[in-house]
Amino acid sequence: MEAGFRPGCDRMRALLVHHADAVGPDVDPQRPLSSLGRRQADALAKEAAAIGFAPAAIWHSGKLRSRETAEAFLRACAPFAQFKMIRGLLPDDPPEWLRDELGAEDRDVLLVGHMPHIARLTALLSGGAAAMPLHGTVGFEKGEDGSWTIFSEPKGPVRSSP
Repeated sequence: MEAGFRPGCDRMRALLVHHADAVGPDVDPQRPLSSLGRRQADALAKEAAAIGFAPAAIWHSGKLRSRETAEAFLRACAPFAQFKMIRGLLPDDPPEWLRDELGAEDRDVLLVGHMPHIARLTALLSGGAAAMPLHGTVGFEKGEDGSWTIFSEPKGPVRSSP
């Protein structure tokens, strides 16, 4: 089945993801995922795949921790999805940029970003009804009138030890 295609369903879905746990800048200034973060990203990606989320596009901020988190979803959910860095997912970017971009989109999309931006985008799409968990996900479905409803409740990360 083609990524982003769901027979009998014509509503666009967007899964918002806060990047998984990263090492501190004192360890590595590029801030790659920590070993816990790699487990978190893999677990969240498997949960998304288990609910049948196979986005046609996976967008990330370009920061290493965001890209590595997005790669886990690429592997688990949609290995042939368009995978790219986009403008508008950095911590201080206005959430309205991506609200408008998603409003014009008809494909299922997964976005991986940073706090506080991804939390602001979650609040904007949900009308304040949902909060983005730290290193977690929230899924939205776009209605015919352009309004957003939650299709996947906020999910936090795996908190297991190595």
